[in-house]
Amino acid sequence: MGKPLEGIRIVEVAMWAFVPACGGMLADLGAEVIKVEPPSGDPLRGLKIGSLGSAEARYDWSWESYNRGKRSITLDLRHEAGRAVLDRLLEKADVFLTSLLPPARRSMGIDAQTLRARFPNLIYASGSGTGPNGPDGEKGGYDAITFWARGGIASSLTENDAPAPVGPPGPAFGDTLSGAMLAGAIAAAIARRAMTGEAGEVDVSLLGTAMWSQQRLICQATADGVQRFPRPSGPPHNVLVANYRTADHRFVALCMLQADRYWARFCEVAGRPDLAADPRFAGDIARRANMAECHAEVTALFTSKTLGEWKDILARQDGQWDVVQDVGELQDDPQVQANQYLRRIDAGDGETIPMVASPMLFEGKALPSTRAPELGADSDAVLTELGYDEDAVIDLKVQGVVF
Repeated sequence: MGKPLEGIRIVEVAMWAFVPACGGMLADLGAEVIKVEPPSGDPLRGLKIGSLGSAEARYDWSWESYNRGKRSITLDLRHEAGRAVLDRLLEKADVFLTSLLPPARRSMGIDAQTLRARFPNLIYASGSGTGPNGPDGEKGGYDAITFWARGGIASSLTENDAPAPVGPPGPAFGDTLSGAMLAGAIAAAIARRAMTGEAGEVDVSLLGTAMWSQQRLICQATADGVQRFPRPSGPPHNVLVANYRTADHRFVALCMLQADRYWARFCEVAGRPDLAADPRFAGDIARRANMAECHAEVTALFTSKTLGEWKDILARQDGQWDVVQDVGELQDDPQVQANQYLRRIDAGDGETIPMVASPMLFEGKALPSTRAPELGADSDAVLTELGYDEDAVIDLKVQGVVF
């Protein structure tokens, strides 16, 4: 069985991480994604964000992750000849995907109104900072400021009186989530066009995705007139919904929402049946009334055994739990391996490199990926497919339109 979006052509004029991550997901889904870059390339290429190791990274993991499976053509869209090449690309395209700001799009003649007038069957998809409407609709945005800060996530994770807000866990955290949202919107637009013949415009923003991810908290704050929910401190409301440190300084996360259902068995396998028999801790009401004492007992219990011991113990009861894993442990997680959430792909130089798979399984299988393209790697091939002969290609290169 083929990939779900085979036969769909997407022309991407985008840079950095958010919208390119969307294009990478669509490429995994089988779409032909032609990435149009300026002659200087997407500025994400070679951006030094930091390394987890001491040696210079051999591969640009941001570039490889967000631009997987695409073809690259360089075009100077400020040049009339460059826009003429883009027009040829769009004649047979299903989706135009962009992250450029509205003023830049209008100046190049690639805004939605212009392109959809010329190509009425084209779906116009954009990724924005805060949405296309409103006073900031034409401004840009970045993951760290628009998604993380303005979207309320940093505040929600930061302790009261902290010297600084909590930062994102790593590069492009909100970009990749927003890119997945945009990929879903594009897939819906493709389905609508197939069913109704109507092609239209879709937009997903960093701000909107941040709010979607926190909708439960935002709705309550809005309804209750609360500006900022304080971070919880002290004992939890339920001792079986909490994180506990083990003897070897690891953490176990418990999420047993129906505490009465699991409490007695948990205490039994943990070697403390006396806790379940203690009248102070016998039921939800009693435990809440004596939460400080109950939490102290469970905390001490967890610190008395190693993570390995707790994994064996917790496996003997039915309550929900898991290990707080480090990113480097995920490669060895049996569920990651069984579902191919982390794969090794051909690097083209006799080696393979790791790549996190799109999290969608079709027929129980993960979608394969290929490497991100070198700058302009497919320029000649794409131009030939569009009908440009060798002399025309050379002329475009002489004009500086194509790299």
